[in-house]
Amino acid sequence: MIDVVAIVGPTASGKTALSLELAKQMDGEIINGDSMQIYRDMTIGTAKILPEEMAGIPHHLLDIKEPDESFSVAEYQKLVREKIAEIRSRGKLPIIVGGTGMYVQAVLFDYRFSEEAVDQKLRDSLNKELEQFGPEKMHQKLLELDPQSAIHPNNARRVVRAIENLMSGQEKSDRELTLSPMYNEVIIGLDIPRDILYERINQRVDSMIERGLIEEVEALRQRGIREAQSIHAIGYKEIYDYLDGRTSLEDAIIKLKQNSRKYAKRQFTYFKNKLPIFWIDALKDPEKNLQEITAFMQENDRNCRIDRLTANQSQVEK
Repeated sequence: MIDVVAIVGPTASGKTALSLELAKQMDGEIINGDSMQIYRDMTIGTAKILPEEMAGIPHHLLDIKEPDESFSVAEYQKLVREKIAEIRSRGKLPIIVGGTGMYVQAVLFDYRFSEEAVDQKLRDSLNKELEQFGPEKMHQKLLELDPQSAIHPNNARRVVRAIENLMSGQEKSDRELTLSPMYNEVIIGLDIPRDILYERINQRVDSMIERGLIEEVEALRQRGIREAQSIHAIGYKEIYDYLDGRTSLEDAIIKLKQNSRKYAKRQFTYFKNKLPIFWIDALKDPEKNLQEITAFMQENDRNCRIDRLTANQSQVEK
């Protein structure tokens, strides 16, 4: 039996619509898989689903943090694993939906966060890289590890510490990720031609502006939220620059679109390199996609039953 389904893909690829249809068909409940949608009062810029759009399907781990609170992959892992157990105890199918690849990966695989003493050798090596190559290069390294990192590139100390934490976890778990899944999971990825995706992203940004993104960011700014993790996210940092007088609105919107497209490219790279994904065509007829997904899940479930029977038979023969 499938324990959990994850729907991943770049921003604006259609994850929300697919998740609603799959949840209806599979009697599922949806768990947020986006690192920014956990924050309250950040709805437009994170493309968060609205209550009236949920079609009566329970959604979990949205709006659980204030914008000035921090949040980590380890905390997300703990919360989602608890939520998966809770949803399954009701006989429902947990469906994780989002574009933050590392968050999904940390939940579904045996990804362990070390609480051991600092690896001084690793820290010294990263500090040496910072001195040699500068903060911009180190920030690029962080984005390769965590494509949606909200740490500002100018905060070199936090960038280096984030890389250190990520590399410490990966050194202990990379070899296990493909071998030690925590669940009988199915990961569905939405694939879409880049030119079409980029046009969707541009249109989404225009829609966000029309719906009140500037007012949403101004409300956060008026609350004095400045150095928080949340406001360095794409969609917020660009508008902050405009409201603080560092750029024009036109240039801020151009930058927002550029950063969103670059983020989508990093998402594709992460998903294709890090996760075992069943890819579907985001432009295909939704009904056909649901049929393909259902067939794939049934085959996956059948194979798992065969594996269990084989394992049990081996134990009996011993």
